Amino acid sequence: MEITCNRCHQTVQAENCYCPVCGLPQLVYTTDALPGQAQPERWDEAVRDAATVDWKPALRAALLVAIPAGVLSSEVSPLGALGLFWMSAAAAWAVVLYMRSQQPAWITAGAGARIGLVTGLLAGWMAFGVSGCTLFVQRFLLHQSGQIDGEWKSSVEAGQQMVAQMGMADAAQMQTQRAWMLSPEGHAGFATFGIVFNAAFLLLFAVAGGALGARLLARTHRPEV
Repeated sequence: MEITCNRCHQTVQAENCYCPVCGLPQLVYTTDALPGQAQPERWDEAVRDAATVDWKPALRAALLVAIPAGVLSSEVSPLGALGLFWMSAAAAWAVVLYMRSQQPAWITAGAGARIGLVTGLLAGWMAFGVSGCTLFVQRFLLHQSGQIDGEWKSSVEAGQQMVAQMGMADAAQMQTQRAWMLSPEGHAGFATFGIVFNAAFLLLFAVAGGALGARLLARTHRPEV
């Protein structure tokens, strides 16, 4: 008779204590105790559904790695170009920290992705806050608005020259776009959009990093009979 998981109904080998797909603990029976009567085998330690997440320790682990990852991934960090690496590594490390205190000592890829999502949200907000606060300090406290606006004007003009060479817009349209982009509202809008887009992109890599970390670690931590 084929053994199937009670949750996902996938095939489970007779020697496995956990479903290889969803991680649900499987009850193992033995007939050694009483002849002719099946008795449940006792496991040596308490087990937890590997597809679920205990969010209290998970949030502690996510917060521990999200703060440095967010700072390193911000636009003002000299290592910000490696933001995708920092975010993926932080999510995977959050999974490792979480798994150290859990029974069983592994989780499914879906649970790892959820921990990665939370880690990415925390780190993304940290990166957004650090980038925004730094720009505010540079413009209003350090009085570097002239330099910031000059750099923005140069980038806008370079972009418009490229568009003009490709013939994608007429002169009147380009002039209107240039005036809007050089306005305070346009400059602030583009800066905010860039920071938000960067945080959203980092979030995707955090989810992937959490899922990959759980997947790889499950191969060495998954309990077998």
